[in-house]
Amino acid sequence: MKNSESSQIQEGLHVAIIMDGNGRWATRQGKPRFYGHQVGAETVRKIVESAPENNISVLTLYAFSSDNWQRPKFEVNVLMNLFRSYLQSEIQKCLDNGIKLSIIGRRDRLNPAIVRLIESAEEQTANGDKLHLRVAIDYSARDAIMEAAKRLSHHQNVSREEFSRLLCNHQFNYSESSDVDLLIRTGGEQRLSDFLLWECAYAELYFTRTMWPDFNEKSLQRAVRKFQSRERRFGQVPQAQAI
Repeated sequence: MKNSESSQIQEGLHVAIIMDGNGRWATRQGKPRFYGHQVGAETVRKIVESAPENNISVLTLYAFSSDNWQRPKFEVNVLMNLFRSYLQSEIQKCLDNGIKLSIIGRRDRLNPAIVRLIESAEEQTANGDKLHLRVAIDYSARDAIMEAAKRLSHHQNVSREEFSRLLCNHQFNYSESSDVDLLIRTGGEQRLSDFLLWECAYAELYFTRTMWPDFNEKSLQRAVRKFQSRERRFGQVPQAQAI
C-alpha cells in the first residue's frame, strides 16, 4: 500500500531492520551487554545517514519490543536512556538532513518525559522530505493487529487498504507508511519476532550473521543489492512463463 506520504517524501524502498546482536557482540568483546547497546546506537546513526543513498525512503527500526520489558531492569533502563539521548541529540541532524521522525508502538508505558520528547521530535521533523525514519518502541505487531480488528466490530466488507489504514492509525501506532519491501535481521537469527507482520506480507527477507554493532554502510548496500537481484512476483508467475 502506497499512501499520501509519497507525495511529500520521494518514493523509494521501505526497509525494516531488526537490530539484533548488541548484547552477544559485547559479550564476545568481554564487555557488559550495555556496551553493545551503546555501540549499536552509533550504528543507527550511520545506517540512517546512508539510507537515502540506497534508494530508501522509509526506514523502520525495531528498537524495543513489547516483550523486551521482561529483560533485566538495568538493561531496560539503559535502552530507555539511550533512546532519550537519541531524541535529544539527533533532532537537529534530522532537520538538517530532511528526515521525518516517527515513533510507532505504545506510549502509555513509557516515561512521560520520553513521551514529551517523542511528541516534540515528531512535530519538529514533520516536514522532512528525504527520509521517513520510523522507530518501533514498545511495539508488538500482534497487539497492533488486534487493536485494529477491535475497531472493525461495526464495519463490514472492509478492504485490505482500509484495514491497513486502521492498523497504522490506532492508539499505539501513529505512523502510516507503505508495505515493507525488504526486511533485514542482523545477528544470525531467522524470525520476525512480532515485527510488522501485516506490512511484511510480501517483504523480501534478508538474514545476516553480522551483529548489529558491526553492520555498516557496506552491509546495508549488500542487502539492498541482494533485494534488487530477486524477482518479486506477489503470487503471480514470471511473465515469460505466463503464456
